[in-house]
Amino acid sequence: MSRFDPFVAIADPNRRHLLMALRREPKTVTELSEGLPISRPAVSQHLKALLDSDLVRVTPVGTKRFYAINPEGFASLNAWIRQF
Repeated sequence: MSRFDPFVAIADPNRRHLLMALRREPKTVTELSEGLPISRPAVSQHLKALLDSDLVRVTPVGTKRFYAINPEGFASLNAWIRQF
């Protein structure tokens, strides 16, 4: 698995928007792309960066994939920040 720097991941405003949407409840790519000025494929690319940085996890349910916040990924990020 490739590893993506979580600080680079959250630097992008579209990814921050996706994270804010996911903190309420898990969502599909279609649900996440509503209201964003980017295409569904672009949303999928942003979600891949968030997955690779361990900030998001995905759960397949039937033919859909639900994305959700990964608390463990944020715990690691917070631990790094707290050292300062």
